[in-house]
Amino acid sequence: MKQHNYIREYYSKIDSGEIIAGKRIKQVYKALVEELDHPILNWIFDIEKANEPIDFIETYCKNSKGKWMGKPVKLLLWQKAFLQAIYGFVDKYTGLRRCREAFVECGRKNGKSTLLSGLGVYGMLSENGAQVLCSANKYQQARIIFDEARNMVEQSPELKKIIRKRKMDMYCDLNFSSMLPLSKNSELSDGLNASLALIDEVHSNKDRYSYDVIKQSMSARQQPLMFTISTAGFVRSGLFDTLHDYGCNILDGKITDKDVPYGAFLPFFYELDDVKEIDDPDMWIKANPSLGVIKSYDELKANVERAKVDTTFLPTLKTKDFDLPENVAGSWLTFEELNNKNTFDLKSFSGSYGIGGVDLSEVGDLTCATMLMMHDNDETRYILQQYFIPEDSAEKHIKQDKVPYDDWQRRGLITFCKGNRIDYSDVTNWFEMIENQYHIIPYWIYYDRWGTQYWSKEMENKDYTIKPCGQGYKSVSPVMKQMTVDFQAHLINYNNNPITMWCLSNTAVVSDPSGNIKFDKSRNKKLRIDGTASMYDSYFGLMENWLDYKQLIKGR
Repeated sequence: MKQHNYIREYYSKIDSGEIIAGKRIKQVYKALVEELDHPILNWIFDIEKANEPIDFIETYCKNSKGKWMGKPVKLLLWQKAFLQAIYGFVDKYTGLRRCREAFVECGRKNGKSTLLSGLGVYGMLSENGAQVLCSANKYQQARIIFDEARNMVEQSPELKKIIRKRKMDMYCDLNFSSMLPLSKNSELSDGLNASLALIDEVHSNKDRYSYDVIKQSMSARQQPLMFTISTAGFVRSGLFDTLHDYGCNILDGKITDKDVPYGAFLPFFYELDDVKEIDDPDMWIKANPSLGVIKSYDELKANVERAKVDTTFLPTLKTKDFDLPENVAGSWLTFEELNNKNTFDLKSFSGSYGIGGVDLSEVGDLTCATMLMMHDNDETRYILQQYFIPEDSAEKHIKQDKVPYDDWQRRGLITFCKGNRIDYSDVTNWFEMIENQYHIIPYWIYYDRWGTQYWSKEMENKDYTIKPCGQGYKSVSPVMKQMTVDFQAHLINYNNNPITMWCLSNTAVVSDPSGNIKFDKSRNKKLRIDGTASMYDSYFGLMENWLDYKQLIKGR
């Protein structure tokens, strides 16, 4: 009997406009359909293997919540196409599945947990000695998928016969397989041997430790599979952003590693293409493929209307319902305003001038140096930043701040100063390197007066012109307001520096009764804003010397 190809059906409806889909979903399914017509190397599409998990879920799994409780799970077209994309492409010689990881972004209440719960049960029975892990940042979150899977087993006479509940997991005596919930705080040991991992709400992961432990535990399996699923969130420069960027690079053809064939990592980004689409109900399905069936249209409409009058609710709406990333609540800038992937070649400024900015931290903390540059007849502000942290405390800061300082150091974005304190001479040396190697002269360098006596003297001895900048409301406010306008116009190119992006996303503001604003430095110290503060210093210098600076770079 001929089996149905849901990938073709789904893409056909997307291509015709019958189903409205976002750019990234169009990309992945267009590529998959092209491969159906023109197979790549030894990879073939096995329709029987593609339909196996679909048939299993719809035959043996029942809903355990809401109005569908007790009724068999009926998968929607997008879910069936999704499963076929993952399970259908195999090696024609070995029959082993190509896909090893699927990263799914989708608005909440679209049936993700039910789908993954069914896959968890299927994963237990499709491989001898399988170990299925349900993982999340918090244990209660990890239990959502696990508990729903257990309820599915309880409602199925067939499954209940072979799968039994135990105190901490489920176990199948027939093939010695297990399924257990796992959180970041669980005992992550070398004894893990996962065949299938279901990682939920990865947006809340500030670090990638648990993800990497689980990933590494799969190395002994012939065809391991990891499902990483999430809505967008408020944690920037974390695991979510890393996986999202990796998926985008695959879809855009920027990653073409022959050792990692297309489809080994499959990204499915159900998201709006533009924040303005929140105002167009016809576009909502882009981020909510189950809208009107599983997810209530009326409930979503109510949320949108609430966000129009309650601006504090808007970030939650954007991240949870429309899969649009956002910064921490109360941030100075929105994600759309600060996000700029553009880069520049420092060599293009050779023979020109820049304006420096320095935020010198406490001796054991993060420090940032900035060079702001412009081209004549170009209003873009080009921002180069270098960060500094004591080498002896780097490991502590990695754990404390939940960011990959070690990776950033390997990329040359941060300097590990020898010893247990910031060596301010390293900051001086950086400015000298910019001048000597790239022939860009820091004509003025602005700094916060705090704790700079030694460093300022050193810079003066090297004939640099250094100037303090104001830190009060009246000094800071006009500069920050200008920076706000320039970010909104995407006139600030910070060379796609992830540390700068992180600092910007952490930045909040406070205001005085007159409406003046400045940085809120009283927030959680783990939310570093050193890059923003250093950028402000250089911007202060730009505004103070605007006419003189424009004259300096004229004709260059």
